[in-house]
Amino acid sequence: MANDEENVGNVKKLLARVFELSLQATVPDETDVEPIVTASTVGRFGDYQCNNAMGLFSKLKGKGGGQFRGPPAVGQAIMKNLPQTEMIESCFVAGPGFVNVSILKMLLDGIDTWAPKLSIKRAVVDFSSPNIAKEMHVGHLRSTIIGDTIARMLEFSHVDVLRRNHVGDWGTQFGMLIEHLFEKFPNIEAVNETAIGDLQAFYKASKQRFDDDSEFKERAQKAVVRLQGGEKRYRDAWAQICAISRREFDSVYKRLKVELEEKGESFYNPFIPSVIEGLTNQGLVEESEGARVIFLEGFNIPLIVVKSDGGYNYASTDLTALWYRLNEEKAEWIIYVTDVGQQQHFEMVFKAAKIAGWLPTEANKYPRTSHVGFGLVLGEDGKRFRTRSTEVVRLVDLLDEAKSRSKAVLEEREKDKDWTKEEIDQTAEAVGYGAVKYADLKNNRLTNYTFNFDQMLSDKGNTAVYLLYAHARICSIIRKSGKDVEELKKTGVLSLEHQDERVLGLHLLRFSEIVEEACTNLLPNILCEYLYNLSENFSKFYSNCQVIGSAEETSRLLLCEATAMVMRKCFFLLGITPVYKI
Repeated sequence: MANDEENVGNVKKLLARVFELSLQATVPDETDVEPIVTASTVGRFGDYQCNNAMGLFSKLKGKGGGQFRGPPAVGQAIMKNLPQTEMIESCFVAGPGFVNVSILKMLLDGIDTWAPKLSIKRAVVDFSSPNIAKEMHVGHLRSTIIGDTIARMLEFSHVDVLRRNHVGDWGTQFGMLIEHLFEKFPNIEAVNETAIGDLQAFYKASKQRFDDDSEFKERAQKAVVRLQGGEKRYRDAWAQICAISRREFDSVYKRLKVELEEKGESFYNPFIPSVIEGLTNQGLVEESEGARVIFLEGFNIPLIVVKSDGGYNYASTDLTALWYRLNEEKAEWIIYVTDVGQQQHFEMVFKAAKIAGWLPTEANKYPRTSHVGFGLVLGEDGKRFRTRSTEVVRLVDLLDEAKSRSKAVLEEREKDKDWTKEEIDQTAEAVGYGAVKYADLKNNRLTNYTFNFDQMLSDKGNTAVYLLYAHARICSIIRKSGKDVEELKKTGVLSLEHQDERVLGLHLLRFSEIVEEACTNLLPNILCEYLYNLSENFSKFYSNCQVIGSAEETSRLLLCEATAMVMRKCFFLLGITPVYKI
């Protein structure tokens, strides 16, 4: 147990070590038995349970081993061989004393001491990735906030995360955009956001010309060649369009408090020829109908890496980006956050990388890649979420409406009489944006969900508003006590005698293992479910256990503070700003 300190917040891991020693003593000849420790869902059967007895008995029986008459006898032997540890009070694991000490340590040392310890040092999370000259819409919302939460959870777990924005800043569409720009603004140095106006409208106008005017289309196609050839006038025009688009993206990221480093498609372009050449030299690339492709077992279409006209495509860029991330950036885990419609594309890219020997063929070996797919955002009609004019919903409009609705609720409750304008504004933003994020993240990402402002801004049920208000209420309890909670941490003692105190304490202890589970499975909804249940457990505790003025006031204030601390860390990992008063 010498390394307990490094996993002080992860009870499950600490117990797994204890049971590992017991299993070694119980079945010394079985060297590949991993302890199966889970949190018990039924309190009367203890707090944690070891589930090895059944499987171990079957395994021994299959080998003709008869020293045990059944799974219960195996369980008894495992229990008998448990080493002495303060963590276990009889067979009911993680006794009250251990819970108290662990929570007190978290209060004194900070919640970061409870961060999971993952087996990797560096990861790339590729998320958001809008296209230049197109506005960010509700479809980008899921990729942006799911990717940000995954990055935050990995960073909390001491992983160096490269947050990559793989924007669409290269390709044939830039020919038509540049030609349209030259027509409207012969002097491109004078071009700015004001001159261009609505970038989306500018894109549509250039696309209309491209589709309707064959002469314009021909000029646009030549412009692509000139751009890719590095001609200065065309490169400058391209850079201008990218810069204007980037500023629009950044305004959305700033509101969402999302940090990204852009490495768009154009960044990988110079590396593509050598990557394709390397794959060709390995005998993986073949000619097919004028194109160059990689045939992959299990797929009924090949992966096209060079088009029949000699141009590159998504597969060329994505293969090259993967090569770069593995070889230049030394990433051990590369995570792509896109809609489920792109799953097959990424499966093919990953398969090609495995055949090329870039990635191990065994599952769960590092370096590894993962495609984090997500479903659609639907409107009330059950169809893809759009405005009444059938346009996709602009992300800035959606965030503005969330904030204004949240502000209206605060003004209805006459908070503007007691709060400053700045407090109203900050709270409306925290609640509005938090509501939009949480309504998305609480769902299993693979499912579609219906966007409904009334539901997500409700202060009842599993919503960000309910959780933010719950946190503010806990802060209010501590303030009303008049006690200096920092001093209480140094001198106070936790004593969790009441059943509801104990349930809350044990739930707090599960924080580290929950974050690890959410990281490992790339499922933010696991953390959301934990946070909601934490709030429910606190409500039950507060309803049945008087805090201020009780004999247990100090202990219960510390439990309030521990709950608020874990809630704040959950909010941070979900990219939600906490509120401290309501």
